[in-house]
Amino acid sequence: MHTIRLTMAQALVKYLAAQRIEMAGREVPLFEGVFAIFGHGNVAGMGEALYHVQDELPTFRAHNEQTMAHAAIAFARANGRRRLMAATSSIGPGATNMVTAAALAHANRLPVLLLPGDTFVTREPDPVLQQVEHFGDPTISVNDCFRPVSRYFDRIHRPEQLLTSLPQAMAALLDPENCGPATLALPQDVQTFAYDYPAAFFTPRVHHVRRPPPDAHELHQAIAALKQASRPLIIAGGGVHYADACEALAAFAMARGIPVAETQAGKGALADSHPCATGAIGVTGSAAANQLSEQADVILAIGTRLQDFTTGSRALFESSDKTLVALNVGRFDSLKHQALPLCCDALIGLEQIDAALGEWRSSDGWREQTGTLKREWSDAVHRITADQGLELPTDAQVIGAVNRQALDDTTVVCAAGGLPGELHKLWQCSGPGSYHVEYGFSCMGYEIAGGLGVKMARPEREVVVMVGDGSYLMHNSELATSVMLGHKLVVVVLDNRGYGCINRLQHATGGAGFNNLLKDCRAIDAGAPETDFAAHAKALGCESETVSGIAQLEQALVRARAARTTYVIALETDPLPSTQEGGAWWEVAVPQVSEREAVNAAYKGYREAKQRQRH
Repeated sequence: MHTIRLTMAQALVKYLAAQRIEMAGREVPLFEGVFAIFGHGNVAGMGEALYHVQDELPTFRAHNEQTMAHAAIAFARANGRRRLMAATSSIGPGATNMVTAAALAHANRLPVLLLPGDTFVTREPDPVLQQVEHFGDPTISVNDCFRPVSRYFDRIHRPEQLLTSLPQAMAALLDPENCGPATLALPQDVQTFAYDYPAAFFTPRVHHVRRPPPDAHELHQAIAALKQASRPLIIAGGGVHYADACEALAAFAMARGIPVAETQAGKGALADSHPCATGAIGVTGSAAANQLSEQADVILAIGTRLQDFTTGSRALFESSDKTLVALNVGRFDSLKHQALPLCCDALIGLEQIDAALGEWRSSDGWREQTGTLKREWSDAVHRITADQGLELPTDAQVIGAVNRQALDDTTVVCAAGGLPGELHKLWQCSGPGSYHVEYGFSCMGYEIAGGLGVKMARPEREVVVMVGDGSYLMHNSELATSVMLGHKLVVVVLDNRGYGCINRLQHATGGAGFNNLLKDCRAIDAGAPETDFAAHAKALGCESETVSGIAQLEQALVRARAARTTYVIALETDPLPSTQEGGAWWEVAVPQVSEREAVNAAYKGYREAKQRQRH
């Protein structure tokens, strides 16, 4: 048997460089590259190994371990979970910084390969720099924090472990059901140990994502339920995108006269102009989609995990005579909410349902109602997002300005706070690829790094990041990375001087304004500082400007599109308003006892709302 003598780190990167995948009929590298911040725990092993393969497996330097992993995750999502990136860090704070990103990837079912350094397996120099000692269990390191937020985890104690561990990691990363982060903890001494690896281990391999077909009995039940429906509704989740089923869904909905509502991850599956597109569903849903969901007799949920924002905390689909069919590649998700499960690939499932339905369509009245509600909601969106000439515009009005300037090649990126809810309700998508909002984990600080990952995946698109001042101040360092790598972003910073979304939720649950808006926080007599976001962005190498009002914002967006490097636009907004039209109840626990009457009133309303939940 022909062998190659390599260090464990050299073997790992050689294997990653040899992985391929078929996309759109052609073979491309599975891994775009590796984000790396080197420290003593990975510079001599992984760092030296990566140096020699830069042409086949590029290394990208970042400024924060969490955000470099966020960029890698966004890259994978923008590629429909078919192309990936890895991220390596040293042991200690570098590794634990990536734990948050692992949790985000796990919650959103997105692949990323995490390669944190680890403590010496020999334990000869223990305790080494950055080592956290567990007195009763010396096998534990900070990397064990990755276990609950990884779909696959292994600690590589010997170089030959790679022969079995790497293929399993690839399987987790590309499995349509169990997709998520894979973590290989790499002790810094083992990274440098050599082994005679079989040469065949590094033979290029072309991967194909599995498309499991439906079970015949489950398919029969789903078709029978649909054939009895006169008022059906489809809920499109992220699985529609990952199965490349957007075109099939658009054709199926049109042919059968079924309105389509979208989750955060599913938004953009249909262009807003599609006759069956009724907008977002749930807590941040459109009035059209939510009204249809309440009246529907059968709901076909495709590729969604049916979390609380989608279901209105289990109160939106409360009717006992409503049938829910959950078409999902994951058995875990297909069994939620006492649904009829249809466990299969979204594209194959749709095709087989369509073939079996014959001439069936929804009722004429249902299709007419869909059209009426869609037009009414479209009118409401235009009214809500219009420029009203306010000195401090609302989030909705800023969204309207960005949306009006967006072209078909624009992708909007956002994450936590109030903006994702407003975008879910109000953003008018041009189609698949135009909407990228991380709301499965609602992670502040994802926005700019996520925008970088999207731009790396889709350099031909104009990537517009919308971010609040709170998230910007948490993680902004990858602005410098975008400039360094030449991946231009347009970043709109909405400065409402605090955590406006949580301030609104605080008031909605009866609380007093406290510790959210800067004016309500403990500060010295001079008060909270005013941040010059444009000046800060300029210091990181961006072009930037501060504007006032919607008219100035729209003019600045034209300049930003023409710019050749990352362009940051900052403007002050009103922290108090949010869009009241549409939406559904969301369960947020309220104290049973309080000295504040507002809290007691909120608790009474909370108890009344819970009566509508379906169990």
